[in-house]
Amino acid sequence: MPGRRIARRIAALALLLLVVACLPAVAAPRIGVATMQPGEIFFERFGHNAIVVDDPAAGPPLSYNFGFFDPAEPDFHLRFLRGEMRYRLAVLPFAEDLAYYDSVGRGVSIQWLALDAAAATALAERLAWNARPENATYTYDYFTDNCSTRVRDAIDTTLDGALARRLQGRSQGNTFRSEAVRLARPDRLMALGFDVGLGPASDRPNALWDDAFVPMRLAQSLREMQLADGRPLVVAEEVLLPHRLAAEPEPRRVAWWPWLLAGLLLGALAWTQRGRPRMVAAAAVPAWFACALVGAVMLYIWLATAHRFGWANHNLLLLNPLCLLLLPGAWRIARGRPGGRVFGVVLVAVAAMAVLAPFLLWMPLQSQRNAHWVALLLPLQLALAAALHPRARPAAG
Repeated sequence: MPGRRIARRIAALALLLLVVACLPAVAAPRIGVATMQPGEIFFERFGHNAIVVDDPAAGPPLSYNFGFFDPAEPDFHLRFLRGEMRYRLAVLPFAEDLAYYDSVGRGVSIQWLALDAAAATALAERLAWNARPENATYTYDYFTDNCSTRVRDAIDTTLDGALARRLQGRSQGNTFRSEAVRLARPDRLMALGFDVGLGPASDRPNALWDDAFVPMRLAQSLREMQLADGRPLVVAEEVLLPHRLAAEPEPRRVAWWPWLLAGLLLGALAWTQRGRPRMVAAAAVPAWFACALVGAVMLYIWLATAHRFGWANHNLLLLNPLCLLLLPGAWRIARGRPGGRVFGVVLVAVAAMAVLAPFLLWMPLQSQRNAHWVALLLPLQLALAAALHPRARPAAG
């Protein structure tokens, strides 16, 4: 009898050890990065992504999505203008997340990562902690702290910084401006707004690490990532939903010469009509009003908001807020009266500041890729100044 009891205890202990040994393999979650293709609404143009945690012990896969915001917040629009938007991490069933993208025709793919059990479990626990209401909110930045960079940073932390070490020293020559304008291109006004409104900070060449603010760029970097032992980080990749909308725009260089031709044509029209100052002034009123309005917005972004990639915008020299002071004089000239002394002084100041714009193109540290705007607006501002300045135009009206 004692020998039989000992045998049963040994068998029970062996079975317990076997169960304990199997627990990590059974309980370890599978981690994936889901990438959603660009949509048609303006805030969906850049695409989206989320971390998927597939834990068999916890039920259906969960989507940890850093892209949630609440437009019903009392101060949402004010925060948007000031560049202090609050986003949050939300967790929801992955099937529910997919249902939305399927309904709007946006493609979704998923990359399953080769994380060991301990790393996968630690990441799942960090995400669950981060998704708690008291931890979920963060201050959003379009380029440096968005839904995609949060995914990037979470994966990098899990890999003990290996992703950053691989991506920081490599570049494809992209910039925040080039990527923003590229992805906004289907919406021409949106692309135009990014192009005219971004300042020199957006034109520094990005490392691949910075490019990861675009979900599709991050997916490509994960695809090429290898672990320390040489294994690929992505062990499997599958398309979950087909993309039924227009394809993601391809990179395209801005040709400045068509802008120059347009600027020279507009300038030539103003110059050749300098003998008809009333007509030139009437045409200048809406042009200067547009310059003043856009310039005032850029000045507000620089001086009163946290949109730091719009600060110190060189286009302020071309779309000058001082043009607002030209409107009364231009209106007087259009009605056959002199523009006035202030008009003449401001006209020279606006033209002189526009002349400075091309010289800033060669500044080594604060260069801005706005040669096309210089090519368009500099000839126009100079021609208007030459045609309407009291000492330069003919006396006859």
